[in-house]
Amino acid sequence: MANVVVIGAQWGDEGKGKITDLLSRSADVVVRYQGGVNAGHTVVVGEQTLKLHLIPSGILYPDTQCIIGSGTVIDPKILLGEVDMLEQLGIPTDHLLISQTAHVTMPYHRLIDAAAEQQRGSHKIGTTGRGIGPTYADKSERTGIRVLDLMDPEGLREQLTWTIAQKNIILDKLYGLPPLDAESVIEEYSGYAERLRPHVVDSSLTIDEAWRKRKNILFEGAQGTLLDLDHGTYPYVTSSNPVAGGACIGAGVGPTIIDRVIGVAKAYTTRVGEGPFPTELHGDVGELLCQRGAEFGTTTGRRRRCGWFDAVIGRYAVRINGIDCLAITKLDVLDDLDEIKVCVAYDIDGERCDHFPSSARSFANCQPIYKSVPGWKQSTSHCRSLDDLPKAALDYLKFLAELMEVPIAIVSLGASRDQTIIVEDPIHGPKRALLYANGEASAQ
Repeated sequence: MANVVVIGAQWGDEGKGKITDLLSRSADVVVRYQGGVNAGHTVVVGEQTLKLHLIPSGILYPDTQCIIGSGTVIDPKILLGEVDMLEQLGIPTDHLLISQTAHVTMPYHRLIDAAAEQQRGSHKIGTTGRGIGPTYADKSERTGIRVLDLMDPEGLREQLTWTIAQKNIILDKLYGLPPLDAESVIEEYSGYAERLRPHVVDSSLTIDEAWRKRKNILFEGAQGTLLDLDHGTYPYVTSSNPVAGGACIGAGVGPTIIDRVIGVAKAYTTRVGEGPFPTELHGDVGELLCQRGAEFGTTTGRRRRCGWFDAVIGRYAVRINGIDCLAITKLDVLDDLDEIKVCVAYDIDGERCDHFPSSARSFANCQPIYKSVPGWKQSTSHCRSLDDLPKAALDYLKFLAELMEVPIAIVSLGASRDQTIIVEDPIHGPKRALLYANGEASAQ
């Protein structure tokens, strides 16, 4: 039995959806603890590709309780759209629970988000425009609407009448946008409330009850470490805390119930939106990674920037999250390369730097120091054990594990569930050295 946090060890889009889906088979409860519809998890089941933004990936297992925690921000229209999509596919959603204290994204949040990003011009930060930042801002200003407020029609009307009047001033005076009609918004969200009502619970209490019954709990983060509001590449970050510590706050649990933290990282690096990216590739290799990896955002469809694996940010992610095992995804994307490079350190103004710099200006000046390793020039998508891998591919994984000083538990070689090497189940397996033990690979 183990309670596990799954986090992104890069800038998000690492393949957490597939890893969460795989681990959900061993979990009794899956909790999404932060973010909103700016996140997207893609899960491939047979011939079906499911794209989820709010609902935890564990929803595909009918015996797994899925909880959207209080640290998330919920757009009811999109959430209910996901529910309808799953129901139409014959996937039940009666085991979906929603925290009563999660905050709600409103129409004015989306309008302000998009208008503010447009006004930034060359200083834009790459927001998805889905209203996430303004929703969290209202949460901090203590003017937000929570799910439990939706359940109180009279209180909702009173709160929204005042709030929309205030937001209309901002929309008009600051952004030159037409006002919202309060009555229409109240009617729309009152309708959402009735559909959501059967799913609304005290999620912290529900999780605590599961823990006391010694259930396996999986905490699912969105985005990635380098997008964390406090510990990421600020200001090019999200509005919440994707790091492992955010699971405690966003789910409403104490840190003592967390047993393991698994970090998910691609075998290379990608980034969506603005901000420095030391290992970014602009030529043929970058194009190959983009096309072979289908590097287009689940939420926005934006093309992802691609680059070599960055062990500096990897080590940083290990430190910030307390990662004790890794899932490496999309190893197969590198199959055709003669040579693969890994950033092992940075050069900043002529000085070697082995650690991630906190200053955005310093990070923008980082030049990668690479170590090259040979490619394997053969397909790995069929491999189902470490013994099946070409020696050069296995050596590459060992090199990444040694650089990050963390063992590798899972290797993904494609989008399908079966295109996976599970060296150890992080939920049921004991803590032990896996693909990192005195430089030797373990194929158990």
